[in-house]
Amino acid sequence: MEVQAITRNVRMSAQKMREVVRQIQGMNAVQAQAVLAVVPRKSARFVAKTLKSAMANAEDLKRTRSEYEGLVVEALLVKEAVAQTARTLRRFTPKARGSAGPILKRNCHVKIVLAD
Repeated sequence: MEVQAITRNVRMSAQKMREVVRQIQGMNAVQAQAVLAVVPRKSARFVAKTLKSAMANAEDLKRTRSEYEGLVVEALLVKEAVAQTARTLRRFTPKARGSAGPILKRNCHVKIVLAD
């Protein structure tokens, strides 16, 4: 049984987000929450929010569907945790001699899949 949650268009580069996402891959969901609570990075807050949402999705499945009655949310493992690139905002800044230089404001999508 798999449950997933996706947070889209997070205003942070996927490269920065991947550093945190790699830390929780393969962990127990409750243990991953504890690890993310002590990581002092902005990206850890977004990943923790997505993980919490995935756990809530599992709880909702357990409550609403009869085939998931035996599901133990605390026993779920983080099967997949990925940060993918999203659309990049393009801005320009003035440069010397009347030219313009690009500024790339990168975004990413965070996807977490929990499995038993």
